[in-house]
Formats: sequence, C-alpha cells, structure tokens
Amino acid sequence: MYTEKVMDHFTNPRNVGEIKEASGIGEVGNAKCGDIMRIYLKVDDNDVITDVKFKTFGCGAAIATSSMVTEMVKGKKLSEALEISNQAVAEALGGLPPAKMHCSNLAADALHHAIKDYIDKKGK
Repeated sequence: MYTEKVMDHFTNPRNVGEIKEASGIGEVGNAKCGDIMRIYLKVDDNDVITDVKFKTFGCGAAIATSSMVTEMVKGKKLSEALEISNQAVAEALGGLPPAKMHCSNLAADALHHAIKDYIDKKGK
C-alpha cells in the first residue's frame, strides 16, 4: 500500500517541531479526513529558506508528506519552493495510494501558505 520511502518518512519524520519567531507560518486542514498541517519557515535576507519545521495532526501519509516537503525546500529560494507542486511531493515519496493523494495536496498547500505569510509580513 505505501512505498518504503513513505514508511521511512512516517516512522522517522524529519524536521518535526516549530520555529519560534518564524518568518512565515502556513496552516491547512482537510475537514473530510481531519488532517491538519502547520509549516514554519525561517527565511534569510536573500529569500533562502534556512530552516523549516512542521507539526501535523493526521494519518501516516500526512506525516510523510509533511516530512518530505520540508526536506525538499530547505536551502531553496522562495521562488523555487513555490514551484513545488502537490504531484512533486507525491512523486518524491515514490507515490501515494489514490485515497491518500489529498495528503500531498495539504503539504504543498501548507508550504505555499507559509511563503505567502512571509511575503505578506515583508510587504513584498
């Protein structure tokens, strides 16, 4: 049902936690399944994501997609991070079962909300 990579990120999630005084915070949820994700970003003066953390309340796929998206964006410029799609998160995990694809949608959406929060705070 799940790939080895999904199981690895579920059982050993990377970048769990929160960043105090984060540059941007994004939160999304899915009322249908009850998953909630919050992504915290630390961004430097060159618009590079220097740190990223997440807190997720949800299923194994939701935790795995949260972990994967944090691995995908650390060290990237905001413009590069904005290009990460829901499909890219799922592909990086080696795929998700069709019934769990909405979990990858939450991860990319939470990331994009955190970037928007940063941009709004900076007035860019």
